[in-house]
Amino acid sequence: MSEFKTVRGMRDLLPEEARIMKHIEAKARRAGELYGFKEIITPIVESYELLSAKAGDEVRSRMFVFKDMGDRMIALRPEFTASVARLVATALRTEPKPFRLFSVGSIYRYDEPQKGRYREFWQSNFELIGSNRPEADAEIILLTDSFMKSVGLKPAMKIGHVGVLRGIFNQEKLEDKTQNAIMQLMDKQLYDDAMERLENAEISNEGLEIIRRLVELKGSNVFDVVAKMMTTVAGYEKAVGATENLNEILKLISLSGTNIDMTVNAGFARGLEYYTGMIFEVYVPDMNMALGGGGRYDRLIELFGGDPTPAVGVAHGLDRIMLGMQEKKAMEGIGQERTVMVVPVQEELRPEALKIAQQLRNQDIRVEVEVMGRKMGKALEDADRRKIDCVVIVGERELREGAVVLKKLEKREQATVKIEGLAEAIVA
Repeated sequence: MSEFKTVRGMRDLLPEEARIMKHIEAKARRAGELYGFKEIITPIVESYELLSAKAGDEVRSRMFVFKDMGDRMIALRPEFTASVARLVATALRTEPKPFRLFSVGSIYRYDEPQKGRYREFWQSNFELIGSNRPEADAEIILLTDSFMKSVGLKPAMKIGHVGVLRGIFNQEKLEDKTQNAIMQLMDKQLYDDAMERLENAEISNEGLEIIRRLVELKGSNVFDVVAKMMTTVAGYEKAVGATENLNEILKLISLSGTNIDMTVNAGFARGLEYYTGMIFEVYVPDMNMALGGGGRYDRLIELFGGDPTPAVGVAHGLDRIMLGMQEKKAMEGIGQERTVMVVPVQEELRPEALKIAQQLRNQDIRVEVEVMGRKMGKALEDADRRKIDCVVIVGERELREGAVVLKKLEKREQATVKIEGLAEAIVA
């Protein structure tokens, strides 16, 4: 019989990894709560039409797509935003805005597996819907910074604005399909290929030169970079407006009192077609991968039949955050909860062992009962090997006195303790 393995690109999270993942999820949820976001749970499976509508060719080509028994084309979600937009366009249509919504769950893309990239992966996703103001964009960046710092990482942000490039492309009358193809190439940092595509797209020499200069324009002195962007795009009205909007967002962030490591990149693009304004990615210095990203999308909800509704959002890659925490040794604060093992000395004392275990659980202490029938020496060896904190030994002689033996393995301490004071003795 052949050995069963996980499907390529999928993997199991063993107890230690699952514990770290749940810790990261809890921090994401707490960040959402602190910023006033409310959690929603959307289906993993959605209609292909919904998920593909504005995802972009790159994402569309990597979706898990199949027909259900009703001959409908459906897909596993490759991101959360389309589902949230559907919800806002339908069930939440008449609710007062803004919405602050977040989700945590699994996402599916048929990518080539590599370090930090799987075909099933986990995200926390935050959407602020209903405001077109720069403070909404600033809030999403501040939330991301707070979340990353809460898991012990030191984040750096790369920030750009889709409206700058789109403003030039639109004034140059480039077709949407051509614009999207160029943005896809820029997203992959294939700038030579992007420029070649532009040259073949009947763009003016002036427009081509401006795009070339924008691609080179980047730096951590963000207001200096934005000032140079403003000079570069003069004459392209929509691009100037987009640059002013980016400047306003950066000003709000810098005046918030939060120290954020930011770089502005004028030629920065992201692969999803629905972005309309500020875009950003979050990194940890020295790690060659983005841990999250997002931006403004003001026309997506309208696409799904909703009213014109501005929105801005971000998705964080929880698998990559876990990898970042492991690489940066940022594992403090993931306390292993104290664990107690209850061991009956004799078979007849099993009911008493179960009773004492239940009493401790009722006092919020994590307890395992020895269920393998091991002799005391072997049971203690097993507890030590598995880093159990305390062993409660249930013996006939002690029970007659209403007591048990409490053995603290790490401290190598042992004492006879009254059962009514056992919980206090364990945590002392």
